[in-house]
Parts: sequence; structure tokens; C-alpha cells
Amino acid sequence: EVRLVESGGDSVQAEGSLRLSCAASVMTYSNNCMGWFRQAPGKEREGVAAIYTAGGSTYYADSVKGRFTISQDNAKNTVYLQMNNLKPEDTAMYYCAADSELGPWVLGRPLDIGYWGQGTQVTVSS
Repeated sequence: EVRLVESGGDSVQAEGSLRLSCAASVMTYSNNCMGWFRQAPGKEREGVAAIYTAGGSTYYADSVKGRFTISQDNAKNTVYLQMNNLKPEDTAMYYCAADSELGPWVLGRPLDIGYWGQGTQVTVSS
């Protein structure tokens, strides 16, 4: 069974920090890319960050470079998204996602994603 279990969403003030977690089943985590998309009301789902769990290659959207860091814990089959210097425009539902390649994130094609988590809300107030 494929499961992606997210946690860590919350409401914070601008310039604050949050860390999102996404735990996956072993088969989902191994040799796959895992990361995050986000979707704000009235907007399309956009790729935020992703990591290839076997090789460590990463992707970041331009809007979060320098503020967000994606990392992994192989012992826990978990990826983390450390979000610093949060801005009101980061407010969205954040979805953990898994796929065999980074393409869906790089090319902005969420419909190609194989597996989704249930989502966790991040709200940043000014």
C-alpha cells in the first residue's frame, strides 16, 4: 500500500519558520523522488521542492530558493521541508508527492505525479 503521511502545517507570522514532514512506505521512498507541491485558493498546483532519495538531487522553485530546504532521513523513510523566512504568498495547502523522477516538479506537471499525500495547510500572516 502506498502511503504518504504529512505533518507540520500551521499558522505563523511572516518571517517565521515551519518544518513539514512526509513519511512514506519503504517501497514508495526507495529509488523515488519525493517532494512538495502547493496550491493556494484559485491558483494552480505548483511544484515547490523535491529530492531524489537514492541520489540526493534536488529541485527548488525559484520562489523558494534560499528560504526552503528539502532533506531526507533514510532510516525513517521521511523527507522534510524546512521553510524559513515565510511570506504571506507562501500560504497554501502543501501536498507531499512521490514519483519516479523529478520531471513533474521541473516541468510543472502535477498531473504526472504518481502518489499524493492528504495535504497540510500552511498559513502565513503579515
